[in-house]
Amino acid sequence: MAERAAWLSIAVNVVLTLLNLAIAAASGSLAVAAEMVHNLVDLVAAVAVLVGVKVSERKSRAFPYGLYKVENVVAVVIAMLIFVTGYEIAKKAVLTTEHQATVTPLMLGGVALSAILPLLFSVYEMRVGRAVNSPSLIADAQEYRVHVFSSGVVFAAMVGQMTGWPLDRVAALVIVLLIAKTGWQLLQDGMRVLLDASLDADTLAQVRTIIEAEPSVAALKSLTGRNAGRYHFLEAEVTLRVHDLDKAHAITERVEQAVRTQVPHVERVLIHAEPLARTHLRYAIPLDDLGGAISQHFGEAPYFALVTLRAADGVVQRQEMLANPHTDVLKAKGIRVAEWLMERKVDVVLLKETLQGKGPEYVFGDAGVEALVTPATTLAEAVAALSEKG
Repeated sequence: MAERAAWLSIAVNVVLTLLNLAIAAASGSLAVAAEMVHNLVDLVAAVAVLVGVKVSERKSRAFPYGLYKVENVVAVVIAMLIFVTGYEIAKKAVLTTEHQATVTPLMLGGVALSAILPLLFSVYEMRVGRAVNSPSLIADAQEYRVHVFSSGVVFAAMVGQMTGWPLDRVAALVIVLLIAKTGWQLLQDGMRVLLDASLDADTLAQVRTIIEAEPSVAALKSLTGRNAGRYHFLEAEVTLRVHDLDKAHAITERVEQAVRTQVPHVERVLIHAEPLARTHLRYAIPLDDLGGAISQHFGEAPYFALVTLRAADGVVQRQEMLANPHTDVLKAKGIRVAEWLMERKVDVVLLKETLQGKGPEYVFGDAGVEALVTPATTLAEAVAALSEKG
């Protein structure tokens, strides 16, 4: 898709260059000649875009991370070419002796076509560029939008010539200002990537939400990201609730896959994991009622008490009662409840029945959560026993 758009860009620039060359030769208009030079520079830029799209995805021993930033280099080159074009137009507008251009309705039609064609193509190329997240295609589409305005300025200047208003110089200088603004934006965006500026805040926030949604992640300590061409590179440091290396590896792979699935154009996700140093333990206890009677059944319990104790001395830091939202579920009720408790970052579950061989056991096991059978019959007895143990 990206390569096809790059080839079409070359074809459009060829057509625009030849069209404006013919109009400039016939009319002698400085503004049209400047627009023709603008088209010629963009033709060179379009070829550069094609090279960037084809080369950027290649990897080699010398470039194991790929040549993705070639696209950003291309975007910077396009910006530089825009500045050169602006300089040439300004020089001609200031130094060229005023003259009367020849304007006919046919020439006006040609200028109108030179505005409509880049307008239509810029819409298509911008859509493709955003779909594949290609900086060079987006930059090229933005440059086509410059042509829409500049061709409109040229059209106005030629109409002015027909009515006795010599607007060639003014039109040329207006084009210079617009080109300079667009060129600066492209240069700024390209250099941010080449200098490894951070990913945008929205993308980082999305990735942060995905990582923190993983029940086994106790804390997200740091998250950084950068762009290279159209692709994202991410690095995160997390604390996991598990101490087993195999389980930790499985969790990080699961998180990486979730990020790749939900965030487009992610090339690499690197997650550094370390086990949680527990200063507090959070217990979940199934209850039959708000009076504190411990339920004999895990999934059927209408309430759960969540009790947070300080690990050093067993002092209760927080206690809350929550209604079980899955009591009416007909299938996989225990697994649903286990996943619900995992979302609340539970460390230990106290039960009156064993979960051995049941679905919740595997949910808790993968996340490093202990499921212990308690002899206590009430919440108060269970908390007292935990405090004494602490």
